[in-house]
Amino acid sequence: MFVRTVRTVRTVRRAAVRAAAETGTGPRIAAVLAAGVLCAALAGCEPASPAGASAAVPAPVTPVTPAAASSSAAVGGSVRIAYAYAPDDDIRFVFDVEAVPFSRPTAQLPQGLPTDARGTVRISHHVTAQGRTVTSEAAVDCLVTGGRTASFTAVVVRADPEVADTVGQRRGFSVVDGAGDAGQPDRVGFSWGVANADTDEAGGTTEGRAGTCMAPAPFAPSVSGDLTVRHAELPPFPVATATATATPVPANASTAPGTVG
Repeated sequence: MFVRTVRTVRTVRRAAVRAAAETGTGPRIAAVLAAGVLCAALAGCEPASPAGASAAVPAPVTPVTPAAASSSAAVGGSVRIAYAYAPDDDIRFVFDVEAVPFSRPTAQLPQGLPTDARGTVRISHHVTAQGRTVTSEAAVDCLVTGGRTASFTAVVVRADPEVADTVGQRRGFSVVDGAGDAGQPDRVGFSWGVANADTDEAGGTTEGRAGTCMAPAPFAPSVSGDLTVRHAELPPFPVATATATATPVPANASTAPGTVG
């Protein structure tokens, strides 16, 4: 997505994490990974666009509202955000997310999870210094809400060439619906926008992964658009309906192992 690109950016990010760990500058990891990698990815490591070059302008923000007829948890809307490490860029999110509990069974979780969800996340980042726009889309797999706050995750399914290496990766998102709070904007958080660091078995600092529904606090305020969070309590787990089928035992069979009747 928009603060990382191809293999070079991944190398820069990992190097920054290692350097922070080795020099004791842990508190600065967020700035290094967000601002430094953004520069390396899209602004600072390539020549600026020629003077007078036309910039690709992102599509206007179009509000998306969760269907009122449903009682399931949902997040909908479209916003442009203010991102501290790219103050001159135009960064937009479009969310269309709906909870579908117990809809994603796996071998280990045959009933699925109460936080299972579906939907789409669309991201657009217009890099002013380059006069170009990078976009990607992700398929939602998890959603949980709490009042006007929600966190959800989505797996990248399409990305522009600059960020093609993110396809298949899960990303974490969080939002706050500012409705009802006078003067309070909607807010968005995204897992790759701040330090998403982890520790390996040797104690070294590595790039972390986003688990389902895991996301940072919504740190970026919106500057236009609107988000809507429809809260719903987590549903109970369904009652197991499978019953064991007894295997008939011959009348002359012995219960003692190794014997023949």
